Amino acid sequence: MYDQVVRADSPVTLLGAGDSTGGCLAEALAYAPFLVAADGGANVALAAGHVPDVVIGDFDSISAETRSAVPGDRLWHIAEQDSTDFEKCLSRIAAPLILGVGFAGGRLDHVAAVWTVLARYPDRRCLILGREDVVFLSPRQLRLDLAEGARVSLFPMGAVSGRSEGLFWPIDGIGFAPDGRIGTSNRATGPVDLEFDAARMLVMLPRDCLAAAIAALAPGDRA
Repeated sequence: MYDQVVRADSPVTLLGAGDSTGGCLAEALAYAPFLVAADGGANVALAAGHVPDVVIGDFDSISAETRSAVPGDRLWHIAEQDSTDFEKCLSRIAAPLILGVGFAGGRLDHVAAVWTVLARYPDRRCLILGREDVVFLSPRQLRLDLAEGARVSLFPMGAVSGRSEGLFWPIDGIGFAPDGRIGTSNRATGPVDLEFDAARMLVMLPRDCLAAAIAALAPGDRA
């Protein structure tokens, strides 16, 4: 268990050093204006005209110019090298929802590491926002208010099974696993209800389903 660096009653934007173009950062900040930067994400924040409220990381990527521009009491140096900066942040943020930007593009090993960390912390509600998709680890029960035809991809991070209503191809009775059955390119016939026997399933939706994903993960909030 890690000490919490950020405790918030409202959603938080977490910014990494990857691709945050396409309006992703602005869209996230409009919904969650409290900004946490993961190490080199602080460089991206300053370049976009934002001073992060908190910076967390091992500080091997943050520039000297950025570090001098951020007040010292906002810098949280985590020296250990056994975790990624994304994990250093996710494990230390307590918030109803975290919107991750800058973690969905660029190097594929970094993207895979982010997915692994999502699976490692099922108690954190974290939605990764990319240029084309939104990705999150589903809780064991989930309701998505989707339009007919919306793409719904399911990618297991471990052995998991469940049931569905509102999917063109129902998942009832199917055992999913990373080295077995996966559920890419399913589609909604309308609102979708999902139930899983474990919190091990990533849900991937088109970018224009962000509001529906937020509503599902943080009921009572809207984008």
